[in-house]
Amino acid sequence: MKKEKQIVECVPNFSEGRNPEVIKQITDIIERSKGIKLLDVDPGEATNRTVVTFVGSPEDVIEAAYLAVEKASQIIDMRLHHGAHPRMGATDVLPLIPVSNITLDECADLARRLAQRIADNLGVPTYCYEAAARTPERRNLAVCRKGEYEALPEKVNTPGKEPDFGARPYDEKLARTGCTAVGARNFLIATNFNLNSTSTRRANAIAFDVREKGRPLREGDALTGKIKTDEQGQPVMQPGTLKGTKAIGWYIDEYKIAQVSMNITDINATPLHVAFDEVCRCAQNRGVRITGTEIVGLIPKRTLIEAGKYFLEKQQRSTGIPETDIIDIAIRSMSLSDLKPFNPREKVIEFLLEDIDKQSRLIDLTVKHFAEETSRESPAPGGGTIAAYMGALAAALGTMVANLSSHKRGWDTQWEKFSRWADRGQEQIAELLELVDEDTEAFNRIMSAFALPKQTAEDKAARSKAIQEATLYATQVPLHTMQAAYRTFDICRAMAEEGNPNSVSDAGVGALAARAAVLGAGLNVKINAGGLKDRETADRLIAEANQLIAKANEAEKEIMNIVESKL
Repeated sequence: MKKEKQIVECVPNFSEGRNPEVIKQITDIIERSKGIKLLDVDPGEATNRTVVTFVGSPEDVIEAAYLAVEKASQIIDMRLHHGAHPRMGATDVLPLIPVSNITLDECADLARRLAQRIADNLGVPTYCYEAAARTPERRNLAVCRKGEYEALPEKVNTPGKEPDFGARPYDEKLARTGCTAVGARNFLIATNFNLNSTSTRRANAIAFDVREKGRPLREGDALTGKIKTDEQGQPVMQPGTLKGTKAIGWYIDEYKIAQVSMNITDINATPLHVAFDEVCRCAQNRGVRITGTEIVGLIPKRTLIEAGKYFLEKQQRSTGIPETDIIDIAIRSMSLSDLKPFNPREKVIEFLLEDIDKQSRLIDLTVKHFAEETSRESPAPGGGTIAAYMGALAAALGTMVANLSSHKRGWDTQWEKFSRWADRGQEQIAELLELVDEDTEAFNRIMSAFALPKQTAEDKAARSKAIQEATLYATQVPLHTMQAAYRTFDICRAMAEEGNPNSVSDAGVGALAARAAVLGAGLNVKINAGGLKDRETADRLIAEANQLIAKANEAEKEIMNIVESKL
C-alpha cells in the first residue's frame, strides 16, 4: 500500500557566483532532473559563490546532486577561483536536509553514500560533515575545510587530514576540482518577529534573551559592567532560553519597525511556535509586543501543522479538524500575514512539490462530478472505490460528532478525550481517501496486464505472471479497505455511547456507512480472488474477508441498538 512520500532538501554551494552561463549550466541539470523542484538560485559576486536549493524524493535528490557535482567539476576550475567566502572545491558543500517523513540519520546515510559515489565515479575527494561525519571532530565543517583550497596539496594524502572518500596524491585533476564536503543537517527556518517598536536596542535585548548563545555576563551593571572572562580569556556567556537558535535585533527601514531576526537551526529542539511564544514572553517583559511573524524562504508543512495544533490545544479545542483548518489557525495565531499575505501554497515545500507530479484524482472531484464519473459506462471507478469512500464518510461522521462533543458547552473537562477521538478519525479519513484512488489503480493494473503481448511463449509467460500479480494486488486493496473501514466502528461506537446526544443519529449513520464499506469491499475481495491461480492464498484472503464481514455485521447491530435507545 502507499507510503507517505519522503522529501529531502539539498542546498549545494558552488564556487562560481559571477558567470551566469556557468551557473545556468549547473542549475539546468538540476531543473531537468526527474522529480526535482528547484526552489532558489542565489549567486554572490563578492563571495564568487552560488547557493542552490532544491527538493524531491531521496533518490531523485541524490541523482540530481550527483549530476550537479559532475557538471561543476567539468566547468569550474578552482585554480582560477577567488572569492571572499571560504571554499575548497568546485562544489564546496552539499548538505542534505530532512523535510518530510525522513529522519536526520537517514539523510546522513544518504550523504555518506553520495560522498562515496562522487569520490569513486568522479574522482572528487569528499569529506563528510555534521550529522554525516564519520569522526566527531568532522561534525564541524570548519575542521573539514581548514586551510581551504590552498591547503589541499598537503591535506589530501596526510593521515588524519585526508578526505573520508577518495584520498590520493594531489594531481592536476584534483587541482581543478578541489574537494567537496557532503553532509546532513536539520532544516533551518529563517524568521523575523515584528515588534511594535523602532528600537534596535530593545530588539537586540530580546534576541539575547532567547538565542542559545545568550549574552556575555558582566561584573556589576548588566549593561555597562566589565565582561567576565574564563581562564582562556573568552567571555563567559549567560545562555538564552531557546536551544538551536541564533538571533539578533535590527531595524527595517522598509517597514519602519524593529525585528528580532532568528535562525532556528534545530526545529526539533525549538519548533517555530515555541520560538514565537518565547519571543512574545520576553518582549512583554520589556514592554514590547510582537505584532507578527515573517518567514523567510520555505518551510516544511509539519511546521504549520505542529503550530496549529499547539495553539488549538492552548485554547482547549479539538485538533482533529481538517489540515487546511489547522494551517489557517497557525497562520492567524502567529500573524504570518502581518507584513504581506502568507500563502501556504507558495511557502510550504510539500505543496510546491505537489505540482510536479500532479495527477487527476477522484477525491479531488466535486461530489456531483464523482457521481457522474461513477455512472459512466467505464468499469472504474466501481464498487471498490465507492466502498472506500463510504468508509471515509463513516469516519468523517464519527469525527464530526467528536468535534461537536469537544466543543459542547458544559463538557469542557472532556475536550481532550474527544479531541483524541477526532485525531484518530482524521487519520482514518486520510487512509480511506487514499484507498478511493488506489482501488481504481488496482483495476487499471489488471487491464494493463491483460493488454500485454502474447505472441511468443515468453510473452505469454510474462503476461500470465503480470495478470496474477495485478489480480493479487486488486484483491489486497479491497481487503485493506475492509480493515480500514472496520476500524471506523470504534469511533462511531464511542460517539454513540459518549458523544453529544444531539448527534447520536449521525454516529448511527456512520455505523451504517461503515458496514456498507466493509461488505462492499468484501464483494470485491471475493470476485478478484476468483482469478487467482494460487488457491491457498485466495482462500486465505476470502476467509479473512468473511471474518471481517461477520464482525462488521455484529458491530453495526451493536451500535444501532445504542443509537435507537437514545432516540
